[in-house]
Amino acid sequence: MIIENTEIDGVNIINSEPFCDNRGFFNRIFCQEELREIRPNMVIEQMNHSMTRLKGTVRGLHFQYPPHAELKIVRCVKGSIFDVAVDLRKNSPTFLKWHGEILSAENMKAFVLPEGCAHGFQALEDDIEMIYLHTESHFKESDGRLRYDDPKINIKWPIEVTIVSEKDMSTAFIKNDYGGVL
Repeated sequence: MIIENTEIDGVNIINSEPFCDNRGFFNRIFCQEELREIRPNMVIEQMNHSMTRLKGTVRGLHFQYPPHAELKIVRCVKGSIFDVAVDLRKNSPTFLKWHGEILSAENMKAFVLPEGCAHGFQALEDDIEMIYLHTESHFKESDGRLRYDDPKINIKWPIEVTIVSEKDMSTAFIKNDYGGVL
């Protein structure tokens, strides 16, 4: 695993180093020991698998408020997505800035989003599948969300947005006095 930093502190890209031969490949998708440079005492509490049917669909932007804020490691295992992290940490120099990355089954990249960052993605093809590792279990009472099209964030989605859940669409835009989450 090769870990790259982004312009947002704590948001990292994990580049895989698969072993390939005439049979196919073997790829390590998680290694506690190798990820100690990101989080020395990381404990994965939950793992999720999702499928998104249609190209252009946006899921997110989601996060959990403290005391259940979570680090996520996200990987696309079928198809390709445009994955986004938004910094919601009020004292961060990159507060309300976003970083996007193409994750795909082909490039085998993973995205690390620390506590205090919202996460969302857009399917770049039909029938994508994702695996998520979380350092916290899901707590409904700690759910947080931002609008995918909030003008204060201004994410540049690579293709036309075609589907967004009713719950995500009903989220209000960020107010001028928004104070962040951490």
